[in-house]
Amino acid sequence: MRLVSFLPPDQLTAPGADRRRTGVVDGDDIVDLTEDPLGLPGDMATFLALGPEAMEAAASARTRGGRRWRLEDVTLLAPVPLPPKILAIGMNYRAHVEEMEELGRQLPEHQYWFNKQRTSVAAPEQDILIPAVSDQVDYEGELAIVIGRRAKAVPADRWLEVVAGFTVLNDVSVRDWQGHSPTFTVGKSFDTHCPMGPWLVTPDEVGDVGSLSLRTWVNGELRQDASTADLIFTPSEMIEYLTTAFPLEPGDVLATGTPSGVGAGFRPQRWLRPGDRVRIEIERVGTLENPVAAEPAPAPPPAP
Repeated sequence: MRLVSFLPPDQLTAPGADRRRTGVVDGDDIVDLTEDPLGLPGDMATFLALGPEAMEAAASARTRGGRRWRLEDVTLLAPVPLPPKILAIGMNYRAHVEEMEELGRQLPEHQYWFNKQRTSVAAPEQDILIPAVSDQVDYEGELAIVIGRRAKAVPADRWLEVVAGFTVLNDVSVRDWQGHSPTFTVGKSFDTHCPMGPWLVTPDEVGDVGSLSLRTWVNGELRQDASTADLIFTPSEMIEYLTTAFPLEPGDVLATGTPSGVGAGFRPQRWLRPGDRVRIEIERVGTLENPVAAEPAPAPPPAP
């Protein structure tokens, strides 16, 4: 099952602070989960928090006569537009560690996690903005895990029990600002620097995540071409490690690391520029595409 967050065409300019809807993809259509006969929440994190009953209702939506929208007519949002937490693991592909060795990176003994602020989330096809304060903006194609229920002290062999699904994530990084602090958080959290999508795919459709193909193109040039088989720490180990320290909650997003081929690994380094286009494809999960643009000048203050 592929779950989406979206805006229907008749609500793109409608008044109201929150017009988001949840839906399930059925061929070229989206079945709206927020309208009768289902009436489920339009916020994905809230929907996931309802647990198995909501997922079962979504799975049956295609046969229950819910309102349908053409996929091509709606605006897809990030599957979880406002996650409670976004956690990302660094240095988790062997080949990526090797390409960054001259920058002092080494194979980690422990999992290295950092936060991305949830305000950095961007939708499919939304511009990745190059901030005025840096010209060292990099792409990082990643498999992301979306948590489906509150989880604490989860043993590795039960990790899938707390997973709602998987999506594609671009851990966009402002490399010079990333280096300002060992926590990475600021350099990883600029506006639009966490594109996700196009949908959340449930574990039954993805199957074994241990050898998924992951590829990233910039302007049609293949930059990253790897497999999740190169992961140092597996998803089961990640969830066990994190939930030993604190609970994960419905809608939390875990970015599982990026393989080799990032811009920082080239010589000379190859940063994103306005006019570029980034495409990330993960086997059985989906394809995420985003154009790159310059950050617009700030609006002048209102007149007194």
